[in-house]
Amino acid sequence: MPSEWGVAEGAGAADPAVLRAWWETFEDPILTSLIARVDAGNPDLQSALARIDESRALRAFASGEALPAIDAAGSYRRERGSANGFGGVPGEYSFYSAGFDAIWEIDLFGRVRRSVEAAQAAFEQSVEDFHDLRTILYAETARNYIELRTAQSRLAFARANIAIQQQTLELTQNRFEAEIAPELDVTQARLILANTESEIPSLHIAESAAIHRLAALIGTTPQSLRAELVALAELPASQALPAAGLPAELLRRRPDIRSAERALAAQTARIGAAEAQRYPSFSLSGTLALQATHISDLANWDSRAFAFGPAVRWSLFDGNRLKSLVHIEEARTQQLAARYEATVLRAVEEVENALVGYVQEVERAAALRRSVVAARQSVGMVESLYRNGLTNFQNVLDVQRSLSQQQDRLAISEGLILQQTVAIYKALGGGWEEENPKH
Repeated sequence: MPSEWGVAEGAGAADPAVLRAWWETFEDPILTSLIARVDAGNPDLQSALARIDESRALRAFASGEALPAIDAAGSYRRERGSANGFGGVPGEYSFYSAGFDAIWEIDLFGRVRRSVEAAQAAFEQSVEDFHDLRTILYAETARNYIELRTAQSRLAFARANIAIQQQTLELTQNRFEAEIAPELDVTQARLILANTESEIPSLHIAESAAIHRLAALIGTTPQSLRAELVALAELPASQALPAAGLPAELLRRRPDIRSAERALAAQTARIGAAEAQRYPSFSLSGTLALQATHISDLANWDSRAFAFGPAVRWSLFDGNRLKSLVHIEEARTQQLAARYEATVLRAVEEVENALVGYVQEVERAAALRRSVVAARQSVGMVESLYRNGLTNFQNVLDVQRSLSQQQDRLAISEGLILQQTVAIYKALGGGWEEENPKH
């Protein structure tokens, strides 16, 4: 791992409390409520919880192999001997039996122990997969919420520009009727107004798509969420660049890295389980039963019957199948080791990209704010000059078009700053909580 991040602004110790609930730094109660509803209603998260239950049961199944297997058995059989058969003694009789059978494999070479170890690591992997999915869902919820508010901010700018352009259209019509301006000014004013109005449906589409995605994330229908989100609202407040901490901290904080490490650990244990199958298997077995031809004698101590003793089983020739099985598990381990390394490198890449994106977008937004201020001033001045006949209408159109474009770009840029903030928290493993069930 690198000793520091490439962006100096990201230096500083990461605050675990902030990372654990990073969405609260936006101070937006609706966003906080949406993320809380993800935990309760997201179907994918419920499926991940069920996979944890499954892996827990598989671990218990593997652990059970270390204990003796005891079966209770009982039977009744009615028989008749053949007069023409061996012995030639005809007759009918009943046979009653009740007892226990037991077998216990002595784990001399560690097959069971390594199987339990693999099952434990697989269980822990399923827990980390749950963490990873929840981290992704939190970030996805915040991203779509920001997209919603960005679309609404762009709508507000577009409607304000439409109001300005309608006033300009009215001015050109009055000047045309007074025969002090050509009809071309009127048609051009209508053109720029219609062009701005054409943006409104596209922004409504983006707004609705964000609401629909948020509804799917929290496990509900769009209709139940639309009334809460359709009202225009400002973007959440921009945050300072989150402290990224040390790159090495990703190894313990990011759940996808922890999941890849547990998958590698489980697969390594499977090598030991496969290797143990190449050695002798020792077991103890026994039977204790009561047997009688009359049910009244079944409880008599003289009706007891038993058998017990050790057993050994060793595959002396199998066409190299067991040896090949070990090689298979070793090859799978190499694959997962490479996957683990790739996961670490991808995590570093994501953090670096998010940090660079945040820093550069902040600079871009600052320049756009200056351009919007200048455009607003220009609009007021050029309209005054046009009323007094000191400039042509083309200058009015150019300045109004510039104002509309720069405001739209500024709204997008401010949304992207928040998106990059979310990307940083996600890349750092934000939303991860160690207190989730692991046992």
